[in-house]
Formats: sequence, C-alpha cells, structure tokens
Amino acid sequence: MKYCKSIDFSYFLLASFFIFIISYQSYAQEVEEVNVYSARHYDTDMALYNEFTEKTGIKVNLIEGGSDALIERIVNEGEFSPADILITVDAGRIWRAQQKGIFQPISSETLNTRIPENLRDGDGFWYGLSKRARVIVQNKKSNFQIEIKDYEDLADPALKGQVCMRSSSNIYNLSLMSSLIEANGEQKAEAWANAVVNNFARSPQGNDTAQLRAVASGECGITVANTYYLGRLLGSKEEKDRVTADNLNVIFPNQNNRGSHVNISGAGITKYAPNFDNALKFLDYLTSDFAQKLFAEGNNEYPIVGQATGAIAKLGEFKEDKLNVRNLGAMQNQAVRLYDRAGWK
Repeated sequence: MKYCKSIDFSYFLLASFFIFIISYQSYAQEVEEVNVYSARHYDTDMALYNEFTEKTGIKVNLIEGGSDALIERIVNEGEFSPADILITVDAGRIWRAQQKGIFQPISSETLNTRIPENLRDGDGFWYGLSKRARVIVQNKKSNFQIEIKDYEDLADPALKGQVCMRSSSNIYNLSLMSSLIEANGEQKAEAWANAVVNNFARSPQGNDTAQLRAVASGECGITVANTYYLGRLLGSKEEKDRVTADNLNVIFPNQNNRGSHVNISGAGITKYAPNFDNALKFLDYLTSDFAQKLFAEGNNEYPIVGQATGAIAKLGEFKEDKLNVRNLGAMQNQAVRLYDRAGWK
C-alpha cells in the first residue's frame, strides 16, 4: 500500500513538472521581444521604446555602449549574438560594421519609401534615421579679408592663424574629408588639407564643443562643427552655453554648389538576428512621424522624415550635399592618408 502511494506521488511530481515546462514554453512563445544594441544614450529614446511596445506588444531589450565597442561585441558573439539591431552614429562607423559582416540585407517598402536613397545603403544593409550637417562656425566679431562661403575657403591664406580643428582621426573629420575627395578629387583634397594645416591657430585638440568655445572666446576665428553641438548650446539652460552661442555665426557651406556635408545616425538588422520580424517592425516604426521627432530631438539632429524642431530649428533651412553617405565610409582609408601626408595630427 505504501509502495502504491509512493508511485502515485512520483507520477504527480512528474506530471506537475511537464505541466510547468509546457506552461513556461507557452509563456516564452507569447513574449515578443527585440534586442537593440545602441550607441545612443538619450532619455527620449526610452519614450520611443515604450511607445513601440504599447503599439505592438514587442518588448525592447536595450544594450548601450560606444559604437566601436558594440561593433566588436557583436563580432565576438558571432552567430550566438542576441543582438537584433545595431544603432550607431556616423556613416563611417556604420560602414565599418558592414565591412565586418555584422548586418544582413533587408527589403522594406516602408524604409525604401521614407528614407532617401542618399541616406541609406543601396543594398539594404542599413538605413539612416536622423542627420546632422557639418558647418563652418566663426566668431561674430571676426573681420576676415575674405567672405567665407565654402569648406574650400578654409584653405585661404587670409585665415592664417585663425583655424581651430579637432584631430584628423576623428570620424566626423574623416567623413568630411571623404566628401571633399568625392567632390574635388584626391589631389585637390590633399592640397586643401595642407593649406588648412598652415592656417591652424593651435594643434588639433578637443571635441566639437571645445572648438566652438575656442572660437567664441576669440582664441580662434573659425572652425567646423556638427550642428547638434550647436543645438545643445542653443537649447542649454546654462548661461555660459547661451553666451557661447551668441558669439557665434553659423555658415552652411557650399550653398551655391553641391550643398553642405551631411552625415547620419543609422541602424541595420544583424546577420544572426534571433527576432528578425520584430527587428524589421522596429526599424519601420523608427521612420514614423512620432518616432522621427523624438529620435532627432534626442540629440538635436534633423529628422530624415519631417521638419526640424527644437533648438536646431533656429539654425534655419539649408541645401544639403546629396552624395550617398555610404561613400563617406568607403573613402576613409584615403582620407586618413591625405590627413597624414598633410601633417594634420
């Protein structure tokens, strides 16, 4: 009798175990998710993720880090990577990720309709989601002998001892040089770099904000910077930032020819994405009007769909270079060589 009771209890435990496993598997199948590796770190992005989850029921799992660190992480994780999407900044970095085999090509009518051809990869490996311009900024009190209109004007001898720049190894400067090579050819681009170096007021140092402060204070007369750095100053609650912005004159270069150099923040679906369908839904969602507004405003960038809002809108509209941003990455090695030969450290 005791033996039978023991067997009955064992069957009860076994049945309970199988019921638990079946219930867990059913629950796991019901939980939809997408794993996002992002180099963006803005509070507004959380509002994007929450709204996407409310609309679709798909949970967004976020891993944040620097662009290069996330790229290497995905490479090291290989086919076992949980990453579905990589979001990063600058076409140069996105191109590097593509060269490492991180992305898979996708086809989306929504993305191809809403994202202009020059702001996405032609083979569908990645898509731009917001953009910024690299503009010329001068001190309002500067009294140069020439009128500054184009990037090429920074090479004019009239600006001797007036130009401040960040390092040539910076990805934003590499992309700018790549655009100059595409526009003017390698020989003229190298001559430009040599002449700009001759106009340096100091050795390259600091980030874009450091260049803007140096120009505003009069340490330098002129520099280049991404528009979102200006947006941060214009929208800042700190008085010193607003004073800095008030001392600056912003010039959108090359408005009478090819237009100002633009770059992107963008994303692609990873090669081994475990949640491909959800990842595609998420990328499509990021082109919606609501998402575009928040995605751009989070870093004072321009939306790719719709009009600029917030502090950045104060800079006004401009004509942009229609060069495919994919070329900015493809020309990086040439850009490095030209800067090195010019002595631009």
